[in-house]
Amino acid sequence: MSSTTPAWIERAQRPVPAGAPEPLPEPARDALRLEVVMGALSDPLRMHIVRTLLLESEEFDHTCGWFGLDRPKSSLTHHFRTLREAGLIRQRQYGLERRSHVRVDDLQARFPGLLALVADWRQ
Repeated sequence: MSSTTPAWIERAQRPVPAGAPEPLPEPARDALRLEVVMGALSDPLRMHIVRTLLLESEEFDHTCGWFGLDRPKSSLTHHFRTLREAGLIRQRQYGLERRSHVRVDDLQARFPGLLALVADWRQ
C-alpha cells in the first residue's frame, strides 16, 4: 500500500483466513450497479453497518452481534442480505452465524471514491 492509502482501507483488506468458508452468493464485480449500491446505502442503518466495518473492523469479518445493534434478528437479516445482494459486503456462513466484511477491492475498482464518502459520512 502507498503512504497515501487511508488506514481504514488497509484494515478492511485483510487476507482471507485459511479454512474460511466460501462466500454466500453475491453479484460479480462487473455486475455491481451504482443505483443498487446507492439504494442499499440510502438506509442509515445499512450505511452505519458499512461504515463501521470500514472504520472499526477488528478481524477479517464480523458477526451481526459485533455491531451491538438493538434490532430484531429478522430486521438485521434483511439489512445484511440487502447489503450482500447489492455487492457492498461479502458474507460467509460459519456454522449457525454469518460473518461480513466490505468488498473493498471490488467497490474501489467499480466505483472509485465511494467508500471514502461512506467513511466520511456523519449521521
